[in-house]
Amino acid sequence: MPRKPLKYGLMPLLGLSLLGGCMQSLPKMEKPAFLKNLSKTDAGTDTEVSKAANAFSQPETKAQSDILDTLVARRSVLPSDSHLAHVSGVALTSSNRAAEAQLKTAKLRAEAEDKNWLPTLGPTVSLTSLGDVVAGLVLDQVIFDHGRKKAERAYAAADVEVAAVTLSQDMNDRSYTAMALYIKALRGQEKAAVGDRALKQMNHFGDIVEGRVSGGVSNKGDLRMVRTKISTLRTMRDTASESVETALSELTAMTGTRFDLAPVSGVEVNGSVEALEVIKSSAEAKRAVAQATVERAGQLPGLSASGTASTGGNSASLDISTETGLGFGTGKRIQAIESTKETAKRQVAEAREDAARSESRLRREIDSLARQETEAVALSKDGRETFKLFQAQFRAGQRSVLEVVDVYEQSTYRALDGIDAKFDKILAQLKLARDMGLLADGDTI
Repeated sequence: MPRKPLKYGLMPLLGLSLLGGCMQSLPKMEKPAFLKNLSKTDAGTDTEVSKAANAFSQPETKAQSDILDTLVARRSVLPSDSHLAHVSGVALTSSNRAAEAQLKTAKLRAEAEDKNWLPTLGPTVSLTSLGDVVAGLVLDQVIFDHGRKKAERAYAAADVEVAAVTLSQDMNDRSYTAMALYIKALRGQEKAAVGDRALKQMNHFGDIVEGRVSGGVSNKGDLRMVRTKISTLRTMRDTASESVETALSELTAMTGTRFDLAPVSGVEVNGSVEALEVIKSSAEAKRAVAQATVERAGQLPGLSASGTASTGGNSASLDISTETGLGFGTGKRIQAIESTKETAKRQVAEAREDAARSESRLRREIDSLARQETEAVALSKDGRETFKLFQAQFRAGQRSVLEVVDVYEQSTYRALDGIDAKFDKILAQLKLARDMGLLADGDTI
């Protein structure tokens, strides 16, 4: 029997492909990526994607993601002309994190899945019983799959969103780490300065007590007590000085830049935006639902068309098949898969609750530290006034030298408590901003 020409054998396959396309919600066709790059090269533009193209940017030809739009809209609470903003900017610019590559990989997978509704074409080679080799092409087109292909596209899109939120968290964490090191150096610098002044005064007291011991006015126990206080202050001062160099060295290793220390102020996180952890949980829930839909479709029979054009003849067929086959456990498996969707919803609610608790705790902590700072400053000031009074009374013979030393020591430690409260408050404010993704502008990531 004479063979039909190849073009006639492929006509049924093309018809089935068109039928399969009608059964799907087809996305808008766009020019392939390699052709886009080619046209850019012909126009004389750089084929590399520049940093101006934001990591969260989306093709205008596709449906826009609310999560990516939210990430782009985030604005840093750091004043643009502040030293903290400078440290954060340098840290972000010098970043070379794995999350950035993971987002790029997820975008490529999503772009590949975006065309999964198209028919697949592949070669086939077989050896017949007579020893003849039959080669040809196999064309497959899914006609009805219970939403599997659409869910695969949704999974890939949600995977991009998860990777994008992960990148935003990573960059905010990096910004916070750099600023925390800078603040650690500032804390050490201020405490070392207080320690230097205190040591100078305490050494003066030590000389007075030593002279009084030599003159028989005071005993050696008084001198030993003063020297112990001097040794404690010197240890504190040296520890603070060492922390400055340690923090600056670590910050330099992190950013490749040596920073000069300058005073900083706190930041205000007004209003309430959704925490990054909640946004990530929402993206993961979307991905889990899409995955559940794919798994559910695998439990049910689907309809596909296939055809072969080969040297041995042309053929076409309609196939009904399942991945796992139908059995007595199919119903329960489908129920288990459906329960995944409810689990995902509850995980989002749990993440939202945890974020609300964390935000409330940090805001309370900020208020408490602000109060502690104010009280420590006031107590330190009162201590200095009391010290001046006791010093005058000591010169008049109304106070002992140890009483004056104790008052001055307490005033010094109140000043150190004020420094700790001030910088702890700034760190708590930065933690709150970090959790909300407000340490870096979204359109610069």
